[in-house]
Amino acid sequence: MHVLRVAQKVYPDVEGGLPYHVHAMSRDQAAMGHDVTVLTVRQDPSPPKTETRDGYRLVRFDPRANLIGNQIAPGLARRLLKTDGFDVVHAHSHIYFATNLAAAIARYRDLPLAITNHGMYSQSVSKRVFSVYLKTLGRWTFNQADVVFCYTEGGRERTERIGVTAPIDVVANGIDETRFTPDGRESDALGGEGPTVLAVLRLKDGKRPADAIEVIDRVRDRHPTAGLYLAGDGPLRERLERTVARRGLEDAVTFLGSVPYDEMPALYRACDAIVHPSEAEGGSPRVILEAMAAGRPFVATDLEHFSPSIADVGRMRPVGHVDGMAEDLTELLSDPNRRRRLGERGRRLVESAFSWRSTVEGTTETLERLCESADWPRTAARPPGQR
Repeated sequence: MHVLRVAQKVYPDVEGGLPYHVHAMSRDQAAMGHDVTVLTVRQDPSPPKTETRDGYRLVRFDPRANLIGNQIAPGLARRLLKTDGFDVVHAHSHIYFATNLAAAIARYRDLPLAITNHGMYSQSVSKRVFSVYLKTLGRWTFNQADVVFCYTEGGRERTERIGVTAPIDVVANGIDETRFTPDGRESDALGGEGPTVLAVLRLKDGKRPADAIEVIDRVRDRHPTAGLYLAGDGPLRERLERTVARRGLEDAVTFLGSVPYDEMPALYRACDAIVHPSEAEGGSPRVILEAMAAGRPFVATDLEHFSPSIADVGRMRPVGHVDGMAEDLTELLSDPNRRRRLGERGRRLVESAFSWRSTVEGTTETLERLCESADWPRTAARPPGQR
């Protein structure tokens, strides 16, 4: 199978759940014997325009304009017009212009098209404004696809609610449970004598990092030596550092900056619990799944499209409910046996329902079916599937 993958961002050029998903899917499909080419937008002028790595070919295109944080690369559009030799186009996230272009050109070229929904809303645009996009260009983009991949049944329902009529396959976004494990080396970055709490998030509004600082401030009423470690960087860092200094929390909050992905398993193992206050997530928050795979309990915001999948393995509160999150985290830090039980339960759930191998196999099987029949599923009635 010859796969043309289209993604605005790819790891390691850009860190994060979506870029890593694109990279790992391409790497593993190439290892299965498929020919994979990835088209992306160049984020930095230093990497080469074209390279082969981890078994797949990566082609970067320079952006010529930027609209609300969304880079436009005319060269990518021109390349999409030359799709001879490919069996299927697989685009990632309706949020980006690259996927809008892929939808338009795949229809023009009459190529089977799959789109993975990595999350309904953009973190760069207000929800009110983006809702207009979803009901217009966003919905149109989805409806050009022969199949839309969603991570959860909740994600499928949200996608259908905006009027998407394209067939939907639910394929869980898995984690490499052989990489993220409870046993192994622990990072030295999380020091201190008291309980350690880890937050892995971009320092931007949609991730609500200030809530994590509020939570640890309140947790210290009961656990005065507790420390919060923020792994990630972003435009809010200087403001957050000023907040920490103003509130006298310098000994409680440590900014780790961007942490290499290879170091993340050891970072999770070194903490007692995870706090994840984000209001803007994709179909399955990778941070939560990685923490579960590493056997660590979490306190997170209640995301309707994902929370039912993990209700028995963590504590969840509405977005912005700092008091509730602090209460839950305080209880976890006070009860090591409960932390251990929740961690073990989360690990078992990842092994049974969120395996990365199953994600790759389920996605590849659907793409192969698209290639085998030009009429499937465009003219064949097929209910949404679950893998």
